[in-house]
Amino acid sequence: MNQIFSTDGISQPDRTHVGDLRRVRANPGFWYPVAWSRELKPGKTIGVRYAGQPIALVRPHEGAVFALEDRCAHRQVPLSKGQVKGQSVQCCYHGWAYGRSGRCIDVPYLGKGKLPNGVRTYPCREQDGLIFVFPGDPARAGDMPLPPLAQAANPHYKTRRFGRHVKCHYSFMHENLMDMNHQFMHMKQMGQMKPRFLGQDRGPGMVEARYSFARTGGRQPLGEALVFGQKRDNSARFAHRDVMTIRTEYPYQTLRIQTGDEPPVMDLWIVYVPQDDAQMTNRVFGLLSIKRPKIPGLLDAAWPFLVAFTERIFREDREIVELEQAAWDAQGGDHNQEVFPVICALRALLAECGIPADA
Repeated sequence: MNQIFSTDGISQPDRTHVGDLRRVRANPGFWYPVAWSRELKPGKTIGVRYAGQPIALVRPHEGAVFALEDRCAHRQVPLSKGQVKGQSVQCCYHGWAYGRSGRCIDVPYLGKGKLPNGVRTYPCREQDGLIFVFPGDPARAGDMPLPPLAQAANPHYKTRRFGRHVKCHYSFMHENLMDMNHQFMHMKQMGQMKPRFLGQDRGPGMVEARYSFARTGGRQPLGEALVFGQKRDNSARFAHRDVMTIRTEYPYQTLRIQTGDEPPVMDLWIVYVPQDDAQMTNRVFGLLSIKRPKIPGLLDAAWPFLVAFTERIFREDREIVELEQAAWDAQGGDHNQEVFPVICALRALLAECGIPADA
């Protein structure tokens, strides 16, 4: 096996040879968000996707959201175009009705004893403003808990819910967030920042990296000051004081910034949900929680500035991962040469937890 060298000069096994990671499919045996709660009004349906699978989300006027295959068993018309009636949804074409279980419960022009088969149903849950489905084996859904969503339910934090469609394989997104050496790209937004890699942990289904930072030039942007609740200059007093911990706990990612044992000043939860069958496009769902400062109302008043700052950072990240995907498309495969130990470990994790394309 080839060798690579870590930042301390110690050789380690080269874990980059995991085949073409961009052909590894996401594992459906987890809870994935497919919509924000605000997108689905009472008495309405919407169509969403997971890895090419069309899914209809249905919110009755009473009762919980449920999820069905977004195809009527009759003519394959999307059920998301239908009408909600009680605890069922009626196809817009001939009025076939399907209940929570996916069973066909009514065909207006047939007797009750002649009902055809129904459609697939997906386990579905709603939490902290997100609607989750379990696209894998439904029998396993009950054994798999929903992930903790940062500080979304903590009143001492203000949480921003964000996300867009990004035209790249989900693995590019994992690599981008885990590798803080790419702060070079954000120099215009962040000033000159020097990351220090503090180490990594690897466990079942998990890779974690820890960093600290020192500002080597430029002024601290207002958005960053809002995150930390105070201004931090280039002095040694602030250098490497805060620790950023980034974890991929498959298939989710988290990023937390804190000083010592104090509560985190920032807590991010994020996941990348494949949209197309080839999984070369994903929809991002993220919750960014910022600790409220001692001065009441200060964070609320400054929130638009924080949103603008984070949007600029996310826009740069989105542009770069889409360029990576474009290079993969042009070259017909993964030609990346990875040398950073934690990203090598991350690539191995994604390959181990995912589903090979030929499976």
